[in-house]
Amino acid sequence: MKMSTNTQSSSVVMERTTGVATMATRLEAVYERVHQLANGNAVVVFSVTGCCMGHVAKQLLLGLGVGPTVVDLDRETAGMEIHALLYRLAAAENEQQQPVPAIFVGGKFLGGIETLIACHINGTLVPLLKDAGALWL
Repeated sequence: MKMSTNTQSSSVVMERTTGVATMATRLEAVYERVHQLANGNAVVVFSVTGCCMGHVAKQLLLGLGVGPTVVDLDRETAGMEIHALLYRLAAAENEQQQPVPAIFVGGKFLGGIETLIACHINGTLVPLLKDAGALWL
């Protein structure tokens, strides 16, 4: 009995397996980048250049005396992947809004513009910023 192997189909399987491994490695790198940015800065705003809601978020924070780290996803090499990660994060947090702008305070995902404004209105934003070390007042 002669066993034959199909080299073409095995190379396709290898390509798919390698592609999945490469994609997983890429997603890990994107997650690590977001994690490092969020944990290495008191306040991080992920936005897109020219986004009006991103502008509102940055102006609100600047008006409170906070200089957030701003990441413009359209200027990042992994911007699309980061955007996809933020979309999944917003969905996991039951955010019913767009994932950008996405605001991290003290290494934790706060939410989008609606959450930021709601925290400002209900008085919980300044304590969060103080706890994160973004404000000293």
